[in-house]
Amino acid sequence: MAKIKTTFFCQNCGADSPKWVGKCPSCGQWNTFVEEVVQKSSTKEQWLMPDLSAKPNAPKLISEIEIGEQIRIDTHNQELNRVLGGGLVPGSIVLLGGEPGIGKSTLLLQIALQMKNLKVLYVSGEESEHQIRMRADRLNIKLSDTYILTETNTQKIAQSIKQLQPSVIIVDSIQTMHTEYVESSAGSISQIRECAGEFHKYAKQSNTPVMLIGHITKDGSLAGPKVLEHMVDTVLQFEGDRNYGYRILRSVKNRFGSTSELGIYEMQNTGLRQVSNPAEILLSHRDQMLSGIAIGSTMEGLRPMLIEIQALVSSAAYGTPQRSTTGFDGRRLNMLLAVLEKRAGFRLSAKDVFVNVAGGIKVDDPAIDLAVVCAILSSNQDVEINDKTCFAAEVGLSGEIRSVNRIEQRIAEAEKLGFERIVISKFNQKALPKSLKIEIIAVNRIEEVLKHVFS
Repeated sequence: MAKIKTTFFCQNCGADSPKWVGKCPSCGQWNTFVEEVVQKSSTKEQWLMPDLSAKPNAPKLISEIEIGEQIRIDTHNQELNRVLGGGLVPGSIVLLGGEPGIGKSTLLLQIALQMKNLKVLYVSGEESEHQIRMRADRLNIKLSDTYILTETNTQKIAQSIKQLQPSVIIVDSIQTMHTEYVESSAGSISQIRECAGEFHKYAKQSNTPVMLIGHITKDGSLAGPKVLEHMVDTVLQFEGDRNYGYRILRSVKNRFGSTSELGIYEMQNTGLRQVSNPAEILLSHRDQMLSGIAIGSTMEGLRPMLIEIQALVSSAAYGTPQRSTTGFDGRRLNMLLAVLEKRAGFRLSAKDVFVNVAGGIKVDDPAIDLAVVCAILSSNQDVEINDKTCFAAEVGLSGEIRSVNRIEQRIAEAEKLGFERIVISKFNQKALPKSLKIEIIAVNRIEEVLKHVFS
């Protein structure tokens, strides 16, 4: 009988050690090492590797490598295509993470059903065939060439893939998969690493894209070893608040595109609806003007969006004034309040200030500084800002209004949504075309903003 071999793995980063240690030497976390059985079969076969003996790799000069047009697979989902950089790249492996119940399985099943004329294999280790068919009926999409396989053993999955030869593979989820060549339980560090390695090897050798669903931990990071994130080509994060009906798809890592793009969906009874115009969920509809509200223009990758900034300034009920933000950096709020007190003469040090980005999204674009400042002043003076005015500028420590990037796209988005005026920096005005229907208010100092907005 062969001796059982065990190794200790760090649950945070996946580092291994022959014995238990209190502090991980790789990531520095304490008490994260767990013992797992890693005895492997000496007769392990190639998983689904094509015969590449006819094409041996040889070193090439970088100048000799041909650059061809990268062909991408259209997922027929514009939001996902935008986040991926134009579509699925053949041979790529994509990891999608998100909280339980956020809609990861619904999103990928919806994409699988929408990819017409492609043979898609949906491998589920969490749901039965009947559950998946019931969800597909709720999505109200005409059933296409999508095959469902409810299996967790990667060796049996390999046999099905070999017979079917699918164009796209979706695995839900990687934590439920297990291989016979590792004796630890499913979901352990060694099982996740081994199963992901098998799918990764098949994707690269057969040029078939593979999409994996991954669980996340309590702190929001992907469960499993960090090597899992390094192994894949793209890491997507599916976010959302249960109190809101929309979901945001972010790219955390992307070897084939930008990591600053995002896709927006709205959860409905018939699945996830793509939101091509984010203003419909980020801007609230009001029948009267209210103080403390300003509209700012922000950029997410190449996508301009108008967001609503809400502020509330009131007398401090306790000894120490409160500074609270939702969706905005609290340290940047303190900086802007100091600028208002020093440069504009507003006494806000003894008042509570609350700032909220409507819709529940988080924004770190400095171009919304001016909108935050105007919302605070509007609430402090109890004066409404014209609802047809928006802002796109950064505020400096000396009270100057600084220029921001992609001002043409911000102005075009504001004009498209029916805004009549936009306040920008004077230094952004030089590169603008003169044939604009929207009124451009170019300012240099924060005092000028007060004259134009609150006069």
